Amino acid sequence: MDYNDLMAHLVFPLITTFIMYGVVTPYLPIMVRSLGYSPSTVGILLGVFEGAGIAGPFLFGFFADRWGQYKPGLIVMYVLMIASALPLALFFSPLISALFLAVLAIGFRSAIPMLDAVITINLGKNGNYGKIRTVGSASFIVMVLFLQWTHFLRPDTSFNIALWITISAALALVSMSLIPSKYTGRGKVTITPKDGNTKTGSIWSPLFIMGLVIIFLSRLAMAPVNGFLSMYVTEELHWDATGLIWAISSLAEVPVMYISWRLIRRFGALPLLVFTTLMVGVRLGIYAVFPFKPGVIAAQLLHSFCYGLFHPAAVAFISGSVPPERRAMGMSLYLSLGTGLPTLLGNIMGGFIIEHWGYRLLFISYTVFPLIAMGIYFFMIAKTRRRCYL
Repeated sequence: MDYNDLMAHLVFPLITTFIMYGVVTPYLPIMVRSLGYSPSTVGILLGVFEGAGIAGPFLFGFFADRWGQYKPGLIVMYVLMIASALPLALFFSPLISALFLAVLAIGFRSAIPMLDAVITINLGKNGNYGKIRTVGSASFIVMVLFLQWTHFLRPDTSFNIALWITISAALALVSMSLIPSKYTGRGKVTITPKDGNTKTGSIWSPLFIMGLVIIFLSRLAMAPVNGFLSMYVTEELHWDATGLIWAISSLAEVPVMYISWRLIRRFGALPLLVFTTLMVGVRLGIYAVFPFKPGVIAAQLLHSFCYGLFHPAAVAFISGSVPPERRAMGMSLYLSLGTGLPTLLGNIMGGFIIEHWGYRLLFISYTVFPLIAMGIYFFMIAKTRRRCYL
C-alpha cells in the first residue's frame, strides 16, 4: 500500500477524530467551569480526566498489540465518549463529574495513539507522518472556527458543548465502523521500510527513558496552555475568542508539521524535542509578560514548534525506539506517561496557582520545566560524549 492508498482508507476516521478533538480540547475546561466549580476544583477534575486518560491507552494498546487489530478498540473509544458526554453536563456533583470525566477520558485519550499506531505501522520508518497528520490539523481548525462563529448550539453552555462532543464522536464512530478491518490491523497491509529494520526486544533503553522524560517535562510545561488558556482568555482578558485562538495555533502548526519529516531527518528527533521544549518556555513567557490580545496571538503562533514540530518528532522518536509489534504500547507510553501524567499534575497544580496567585504566575512558574529538560539533555551529551540523535 502506498501513501495514497493509506490516505484513502484512513482519511475519514482521521478527519472525524480531529473534529472531535476540535470540540473537547478547547471547550472541555469551559464546560467543567460552567458547571459552577471553582478554579482549584476545575484543576482537580481536569487532573482526574488526565489520570483516567493514562489508563485508557495502556489498556487498549495492550490488547491491540496482543491481537494485532486496532479497529475494535477504536470503536469502543468512541462509544465511551458518546455514553459519557451528556451525563457529564446534566449533574452538578464533584464525584459524578469525576466519574463521567474519567469515562470520557478513557475514550478520548486513547483514540490518537491507536490511529498513530495504525498510520506509522503502515508507513514504515521512512514514511512522512507529518504530511498525513496535517489532515487532522486542518479538520481541527475547521471545527474550532465553526464553533467560534456558529449560531447553532453555540458552545457557551455545558449542555451545548456536551451535545457537540456526542455528535462529533458519533461521526467518528460511523467513519471507523465503515473501514474494512484489513486496513486497521498489524501485518495485514504494510509498507516495507527501506532499511529493513526488524528490531525487537525491550523498549526501555537509557535513550528511550531520557526521551520520555524530556517529553514529560515538555508536556508538563504545556499544561497551563492546554488546561487553562481558554479560561484565561474568557475570564482574564474578557475576550470571547476561544475557538479563534485555538484556530490560530492550529493554523501555525500545519506548515511546520508538513515539512517536519525533513527537519527530523536533518537534525534528529531527540534534539528537536529539546528545541520544541525550549519554545514552550518562550511561549509561556509571552503569556506572562504580555497579558493582552496581541500577546496571546503571538504566543499561539509558537504552536508551530510547541506541537507542530514537537508531535511528529515525538512520534518519530517512539517509532525509532520501539519495534512494530510493540508500536501501540510505545504510542500509549507517549500519550500516557509522556502526555497524560504531566498534564494531570500540571492541571492540579495550575488550578491552585490560579486561585491563589493568578494566571501570570501560573505561566511564568512553568518555564522552569523546559530548563530542566535542556539540562538533562546536555548532561547526557556530556556524559556520553556524543550527540543524542535518533
